Amino acid sequence: MSNESENSTPNSNQSTPNTEEERKKQFEKMRDRFGKKPTNPFGGSGNNSNGNSFYWIYGIVIVALLGFVFFGQDFESRMYEIDQSKFEQEMLAKGDVRKIVIINEKFAEVTIDSDSLSLSRYSFTDKKTGKVALMFPTPKSTPGPHFKVSVPDVKDFLEQVRMVQANANVPLGIRVSPSREDRTEWTDHMGWLLPIVIMIGLWIVMMRRMGGSSGGAGQIFNIGKSKAVLFDKDSNTNITFNDVAGLDGAKVEVMEIVDFLKNPKKYTDLGAKIPKGALLVGPPGTGKTLLAKAVAGEAKVPFFSLSGSDFVEMFVGVGASRVRDLFKQAKEKAPCIIFIDEIDAIGRARGKNAAAGGNDERENTLNQLLTEMDGFGTNSGVIILAATNRADILDRALMRAGRFDRQIYVDMPDVNERKEIFQVHLKKIKIDLSVDIDFLAKQTPGFSGADIANICNEAALIAARANKKQVTKQDFLDAVDRIIAGLEKKNKIITPHEKRVIAFHEAGHATVSWMCEHASPLIKVTIVPRGRSLGAAWYLPEERQITTTEQIVDEMCATLGGRAAEEIVFGKISTGALSDLEKITRQAYASIVYYGLNDKIGNVSYYDSSGQSEYSFNKPFSEHTAKTIDEEVKKMIDIAYARTKAILVANKEKLTLLAEKLLEKEVIFKEDLEAIFGKRPFDKDVEISNETISHIEPTEQ
Repeated sequence: MSNESENSTPNSNQSTPNTEEERKKQFEKMRDRFGKKPTNPFGGSGNNSNGNSFYWIYGIVIVALLGFVFFGQDFESRMYEIDQSKFEQEMLAKGDVRKIVIINEKFAEVTIDSDSLSLSRYSFTDKKTGKVALMFPTPKSTPGPHFKVSVPDVKDFLEQVRMVQANANVPLGIRVSPSREDRTEWTDHMGWLLPIVIMIGLWIVMMRRMGGSSGGAGQIFNIGKSKAVLFDKDSNTNITFNDVAGLDGAKVEVMEIVDFLKNPKKYTDLGAKIPKGALLVGPPGTGKTLLAKAVAGEAKVPFFSLSGSDFVEMFVGVGASRVRDLFKQAKEKAPCIIFIDEIDAIGRARGKNAAAGGNDERENTLNQLLTEMDGFGTNSGVIILAATNRADILDRALMRAGRFDRQIYVDMPDVNERKEIFQVHLKKIKIDLSVDIDFLAKQTPGFSGADIANICNEAALIAARANKKQVTKQDFLDAVDRIIAGLEKKNKIITPHEKRVIAFHEAGHATVSWMCEHASPLIKVTIVPRGRSLGAAWYLPEERQITTTEQIVDEMCATLGGRAAEEIVFGKISTGALSDLEKITRQAYASIVYYGLNDKIGNVSYYDSSGQSEYSFNKPFSEHTAKTIDEEVKKMIDIAYARTKAILVANKEKLTLLAEKLLEKEVIFKEDLEAIFGKRPFDKDVEISNETISHIEPTEQ
């Protein structure tokens, strides 16, 4: 049929279908057009799949039961209770009784003739309105029984009925019959039955809410079941290794596991066995979970995903039960992969907590996990993949070969890896020609994959806020400004004297960093408040793997430049150097206590790589050594401070010119420093932009 005939209405002129097949097709089209299910006016489809929608049924049932108890007489023929004398004189003696039924030898149900029900003696006066009304307004539609009479003795009652009928000369056509079965009115039991019914209903509702919308009241008994989310061929993720950038080394090792699951014969023919477990270790935001998602998308085998906290519950024994259930499901679907994110939630070293007995449940869960991973039973085909950024606190038994055979370190990306990450995240963003990916990669040292994703998103938000059609280079620079230092607060109230102190403080940082060879090159200085900072200086740190003593000292001098400038120019110091002092104190202690860079302490390191020192009440060195460390730290800082002051005194005029220009422009760049100090003699062949923001040294409020 043509499109025109398909879109016409049923009443339009159409050729009559000749064959059964044509009639069937026409019927199906009409059914599709007019037979659609009505939609829910409150949202959603016509078939309400929400478990909460059945709660109103429980409410109706409870209301109906209450109605039957308190208003049950309104739902059936009304039956009045009268005494025996009134029954005999006003009903039986006057010939109105049609039927009498003896119930349980205790009472009699009396049925009155329908013609007699309309008589005035079967009426009553309404106390509220004062009007007279019939007891049974529609006599012919109320078949009875109508009245109930208590029967002390059945034989006496029947004899009395016969005597009344004989004396009143009433025809003896009344049927008097005993009931063949005991009858108990259900309303007599509702006093104890109704509370039970209500309690059962409330129990069902509570269990539904505790067990989740997918199950019934029995879900309370599933509390020991695993909470792992299963990804298989029907519900697979759409993330592949192509979506993971900057993790080439980690991808090689993980892809080997995926390749084994796809082509096991290539390895088994050589007698090789796939690693039972792989642990992804690295700083936050480096892409450990993303790498696991790519494994789920590439492996094409069942993939169980859960967090370490999913094993933790307020009930004792639940964690171990969930571990058993998880591996039971995994064995049934082998070969498969289990991914446990943030495994340090249950994998912390046992018996190290100062609060004895406080971690019994967590330790029981860990014990069960250790047994399942490599115990007496076999787990062939089940591969464990876990991620953590605190590998130093994990239990040694968990880290041994046979459980986690491989530890894959996911480090911060270098410049080439940052370029790949930018390429992935910029695919979905409309950028103009001014955006250079190489430039962005070189100006973001120390940024993780999550940081880069945040920069790209923030740049798009800034561009949208300015009603731009495309995201420009300046938007990315503003985004880094916003993320690192916070939002500008140009309306913050600062006195002229405070502003002058801040300007000399930041100029001191800039001057010393310009004159020290190993200090990070300064890129930008501002006295515009951002976040909690009253002023800030941005640097471009050198990407190096090791640091020498000279480099540490130069960095300390550059950090102390702000406080030293305040003392030289104003003759007094302020609280604005809090973050500076914190940084240089940490650097000094690390160089002496951890790295062994002090001659007096010697080649000794008190660093605990196992991470267990947090549970120890004792220092790893004596009180005498602690005193020596404190003295050497102070000595190191004093030497750096004296050197800093000497540099600033020698360049006081240039320091003043730089501070005055900073007060005038509020933001200065590398060119401004070159105009005052000349070209930096220590600069290396590194591409640096005047607008780059990579590292910040704030002046505290």
